[in-house]
Amino acid sequence: METKILQFGEGNFLRCFVDWMVEKMNRNAGFGGSVRIIQPIGDELCVPAKILNERNGRYHTCLRGVENGKTVEELDEIRCVEGVDMWTNLEQYATVPSLRFVFSNTTEAGIEYVKGANTFPAKVAKFLKARMASKLKGLVFMPCELIEHNGDSLKACVLKYAEDWGDAALKDYVEKECVFCSTLVDRIVAGRPDPESAARYAEKLGEKDEVLVCGEPFHFFVIETPEGFDLESELPLKKAGVNVVYTRDMQPYRTRKVRFLNAAHTALVYWGLERGFEEVAQVVGDKEGGAFLRELLFDEIFPTVDLPDGEKTEYANSIIERFSNPFAHHKLASIALNTIAKWKTRCLPVVCDYYRLYGKLPPRMIEGYEAMARHYDGAK
Repeated sequence: METKILQFGEGNFLRCFVDWMVEKMNRNAGFGGSVRIIQPIGDELCVPAKILNERNGRYHTCLRGVENGKTVEELDEIRCVEGVDMWTNLEQYATVPSLRFVFSNTTEAGIEYVKGANTFPAKVAKFLKARMASKLKGLVFMPCELIEHNGDSLKACVLKYAEDWGDAALKDYVEKECVFCSTLVDRIVAGRPDPESAARYAEKLGEKDEVLVCGEPFHFFVIETPEGFDLESELPLKKAGVNVVYTRDMQPYRTRKVRFLNAAHTALVYWGLERGFEEVAQVVGDKEGGAFLRELLFDEIFPTVDLPDGEKTEYANSIIERFSNPFAHHKLASIALNTIAKWKTRCLPVVCDYYRLYGKLPPRMIEGYEAMARHYDGAK
């Protein structure tokens, strides 16, 4: 296989999301590409990276949860990863002719411009300068950091460094030869399995995989592409069976995720804690709690999202299945952190839009708010 993808980040999410997709493309769509992972920080390889290299890049994913009303647990081997290298060796990959795509997940703070600092965008700028010097084709960047307009932000930072260096040729190369796509990623990745599950998987696989990563079956990938750019022809995600959407404007999908997934979490957290529940799945499994979530999703959030009804119905139903995941053990106490700030950004827009539509407040959302208010009033 040819090295077609450079990936900044060796963590669980990218290995259970992007690399899992690359494996599907290789098997189902004839992609024929491998992934070279770059550890974006640190002066030596971390333990998971060392283990990956010892295993020649091979590891397993386990997708477990509820899908179409049935509990699933699916083990798979990922073979598309070549291995992990240090960021200090990054520029040697600039001369690889087959390289075409760059993915990243360097945390929300990773995409930033700091004058004179060797940030992730600064490393990308130096890498592109080396590639330009080799007279090779530009690259397609698809950052997966959880910030709005992540592709646009990365490009802006790279161009700022080129400007600092007075490198007009690099700016021209970035603008004309490279494509920066903003993305929205959606999959809950738990990471390492619990000890009991790990022992069971080791017995089933006939080996102990210390870098096995667990995630939910659900996945959704939105890629904002420029007009006239046919990404699917080069990166056959749809052909491979990946749940991907190419769009010129991802904002409706971002709104859908933030409102259906994140706002629902925030609205039910203190409502559930007041009733003695500890995990999300317990709330959903309760008769009253299940009704609370369904009314919240379908009666209150649903009309405030500007997407086709069929897409919204499918996504709302998937949220119920995801919240019911018996393997997730998603603690309400964890979701409750920084609830007031989360409520303002996630839930308040739903309340305002609902009021504009119907001239009244959404009752379930307000029940969740009142439970939160009682908690903070008692804490104070």
